[in-house]
Amino acid sequence: MTKNDEAWEKLFEKHNILEKIDKNGYCEIRSSEINEFRESRLMAKFDYKKQLPKIFEDNDLSILPISRSKYIISKFDVYHTLEEREKEIINNHVFPYYIESINYNDIKSEAQVLNCAFFTGIIEDFLGEEVDPTVSGRMSSGLFKFKIKTLSSKILDISVENSQIEIDGAYEGLNSLALFEAKLEFPETFLVRQLYFPFKTWENRLTKDIRTIFLVYSNGIFSLYEYSFENQDCYNSINLIKQKNYSIMDGDIQTEDIDAIVNSVDIVKEPEIAFPQADVFERVINLCEILKENKLNIEQIKNLYAFDIRQAHYYIAAGRYLGLIEKDEDENFFKLTERGDKIFKLNLKDRQLKLTKCILEHEAFFRTYNFWVNKRSVPSKDEIVDIMKKSKVYNIDSPETYRRRSSSVIRWVEWILDLRNY
Repeated sequence: MTKNDEAWEKLFEKHNILEKIDKNGYCEIRSSEINEFRESRLMAKFDYKKQLPKIFEDNDLSILPISRSKYIISKFDVYHTLEEREKEIINNHVFPYYIESINYNDIKSEAQVLNCAFFTGIIEDFLGEEVDPTVSGRMSSGLFKFKIKTLSSKILDISVENSQIEIDGAYEGLNSLALFEAKLEFPETFLVRQLYFPFKTWENRLTKDIRTIFLVYSNGIFSLYEYSFENQDCYNSINLIKQKNYSIMDGDIQTEDIDAIVNSVDIVKEPEIAFPQADVFERVINLCEILKENKLNIEQIKNLYAFDIRQAHYYIAAGRYLGLIEKDEDENFFKLTERGDKIFKLNLKDRQLKLTKCILEHEAFFRTYNFWVNKRSVPSKDEIVDIMKKSKVYNIDSPETYRRRSSSVIRWVEWILDLRNY
């Protein structure tokens, strides 16, 4: 149990929070009351659903700030599941030659992500108009009201007064102001408040449209999601309008590039590490990008991605299987191997090709790739399992496990095939 879990257990008991929610549909709590057990800034900031304390999870609860000193807790879902991104990647944007203070192959902050997207014209292309950067940073929300649905479909009316909001970037053109929330990790869910509260703060201050954009940067790809609120007064009415992916041009990957790897790769002996069960290969890459900057322990990785502990182990094991991640035995931290460090210093094209080699040098993936290309259709799970058995993968001993792990084989090989869109 974490410190947050323990502190919230005590708060729920002292303030009869569950009883108040059962009676009124919600419970308001002050920062000063939270601070009695632990700092409220540590106790009430959960960007991802899986970060919620256990007592919240067990009772289907979430929390929102309604001022600088007060929060509301109820059975409402304040998160949104991030949609799977499109496969197409637009690769016709060039980084300005005269800018030397940012290395677009080594982006380390949300601010650099937004600057690169603006300098290269990615933001203007996505928004469809010429824009200039305007407001950003922390600011007060002012006063606004909104409705939010509980899990039982009841409607709560909530007033927000001078809550603190943060805007990563805002870009204004003749027709609109676009508010951006940027992330350096690919989440499963995100907190709608990060878009909705800035939207409500600005909707009545300007005469032009207010647009809300969620931007994820990982593995050289800028993934932009534009959302609207069908009912502008309803928190839960979030709706995806469009989604596009961009990369900064440093050379296209051709079919011939991948064929050259397939024709020259040497199959390695299977490592004595659990066969991968990490379907989202982009998240394996993103974890390596983060470990390039800092060593992390299992708890930090779990919290970073809002994983449960099992998922965290799966993605670490996937990186170790490919020879990209290793454990620092003395400190119980994970870091990039020498191989991983070299690969993640490369430009995007060369990095993708090296990662392709890392995958295809394992027999089950190599056989699946060739089977898929020759068949010209997605192999079935039964066909993948048969390939895995012939490849003598390490430490799988049940039909159910074979089938679960076959999903990762399909998704990783699909990632390679999709590289032709770069």
